[in-house]
Amino acid sequence: MPSNKPWLRLADIADNATKIIAYTDGMTYEDFKTNSLVSDATERCMSRISEAAIKLGGFAEELLPAHDWQSIRGIGNILRHDYDGILLARLWDTVEKSIKPLLADVQDAIADHEAAER
Repeated sequence: MPSNKPWLRLADIADNATKIIAYTDGMTYEDFKTNSLVSDATERCMSRISEAAIKLGGFAEELLPAHDWQSIRGIGNILRHDYDGILLARLWDTVEKSIKPLLADVQDAIADHEAAER
């Protein structure tokens, strides 16, 4: 069921994306692979992002259609149910290619909403 608090869910996405960026800052894939604290923390943050996306329902696609919300939601299922099949390379690819653009767009949407509320 979609959340009745979509702006809080977007803030959850922003918070967890920010954490992923901070955790992985300056790392290479080799660093990421060998640092289980960072890779585990990244997995957990991605799981939270996925759950927030699920709670957003169709609002996510309406507000930010440039992102693959089906895949964002789906990674949570992989992390929860196929955890032994998680490829660190896939997580790293997501960190490298998707997290910063998602964060930027979510932050812009939140800022626009807050400005409209004033």
